[in-house]
Parts: sequence; structure tokens; C-alpha cells
Amino acid sequence: MSKQSDIEATLLSLVKPGITSKQLQKEIGKAHPKASKKDIRLAAFAAMISIVDKSPDEALQFQDLAITKATETVED
Repeated sequence: MSKQSDIEATLLSLVKPGITSKQLQKEIGKAHPKASKKDIRLAAFAAMISIVDKSPDEALQFQDLAITKATETVED
């Protein structure tokens, strides 16, 4: 399994109603401390695509995470 696939699987296991993007980021950071912002962003988009038909609300959580990671500055 690739790094992105591992992160995607972790994201899919973590998402639940009410979890915020910040909480997802924190949990992903614990599970994958060496993951880059790009790795997380790509995995979040992949997770969003794979789940959108079954759970649009959860897909939006992944979209928020991906957008957050894409717009973070170096200091973040």
C-alpha cells in the first residue's frame, strides 16, 4: 500500500459526524507523523471521491481538510 493509500484508509476510519478538520489533522498527525501536507491533501481528496456517493456530509469534511492543507502557509 502506498503512503497516500495508508493515509486515505486512516482518514476513512476516523471520519464521523461532527469531527472537525482540525481534529482530523491532529489524528492524522499522530497516525502518520512523517506525512507531508501534500500527502494528506491528496489522500483527503481521494477519500472524498471514494465516499461522496455514500456520505456527502463526510465527503465535505475531507474537502475541508484538503483545502486547509492546500492553503496552509509554511509557518503552519
